[in-house]
Amino acid sequence: MPKEKNFELDEILSCRGKTRILMLLSEMGELNITEIAKSVGLNHSSITNHLKQLAETGLVEEKRFGRIRIYKYRDDDPRAQALRALIKVWDDVNNQKFRE
Repeated sequence: MPKEKNFELDEILSCRGKTRILMLLSEMGELNITEIAKSVGLNHSSITNHLKQLAETGLVEEKRFGRIRIYKYRDDDPRAQALRALIKVWDDVNNQKFRE
């Protein structure tokens, strides 16, 4: 596994694309780039750049099968666990307000 780079939290969460990718992968676990691009609504190049940076942080992990790349949410990373918990709480509160 490559050495993880340090990124500030605001560098990750200030970008809507990276945030959407993290939310999607935290829910789905793992997806290929095409599936991520369809779900997030960004082009392949943007997705690739965002995923590269997220992999460098250690929040997601890349697996390669020939030309196919699968990206997986890193459940073993404490920061990824905290982000998943934040996303869940945020969604729960939003869903509760929607029902009221």
